[in-house]
Amino acid sequence: MFDLKGKVAVVTGGNGGIGLGMAQGLAAAGAQIVVAARNREKSRAAATEIERRGGTAIAIDVDVTSEASVDAMTKATMERLGRLDILVNNAGTNIRKPVHDLTLDEWRLVLDTNLTSAFLCSRAAYPAMKRAGGGKVINIGSMMSIFGAPFAPVYGASKGGIVQLTKSLATTWARDNIQVNAVLPGWIDTELTQKARREVPGLNEMVLRRTPAARWGVGEDMAGIAVFLASSASDFITGTAIPVDGGYSIQV
Repeated sequence: MFDLKGKVAVVTGGNGGIGLGMAQGLAAAGAQIVVAARNREKSRAAATEIERRGGTAIAIDVDVTSEASVDAMTKATMERLGRLDILVNNAGTNIRKPVHDLTLDEWRLVLDTNLTSAFLCSRAAYPAMKRAGGGKVINIGSMMSIFGAPFAPVYGASKGGIVQLTKSLATTWARDNIQVNAVLPGWIDTELTQKARREVPGLNEMVLRRTPAARWGVGEDMAGIAVFLASSASDFITGTAIPVDGGYSIQV
């Protein structure tokens, strides 16, 4: 039930961190991967790494904040691979400032990259999934959709929006056999969180103290949940938000 052979998965921001970890997991389960991101060289390197491990992958350029670019990416996926079964809305960014220091442009940049992109990509993928008789959408939320932090007001707002968008899409597309779920990663070691450790004093120590697993996650820790939510094993699961955080969200 975890076999993804014959399926095509688009992973936005799939050229590093959580996205690449998920893409590698999906590829190992048999899916053909589209690494969709802005950095062409990094995306090609990620696709090459997936193929080196025995998977199948291509890289397609996309700016997930642009409606035209998202539509072009979806069209290119259909032309080159013939279908689109799985969408991972992973592309994201953050600007760490208290709300009184944020500019409107900064607010809009994070919301457009993290939340509006998921709307655009999901809407673009829907016709192909409906024609195929079903599909899977996996939205990447965050612990910041549960907790508040003074350094992440716009990031938290965007990820809270991801959870609510997930529920709305799940109820809307259930009749089309499309399941939509969110994953809430804990503190995963990525370029984004490495920058956070430099910008937020004491963050590393807090994460290690608060996480029962007593470590930061890595991209590979996200592979299993991606395969589960992309496969027939999760056909009766939709609208959920599942923490993958080493126990961070359960410990006081």
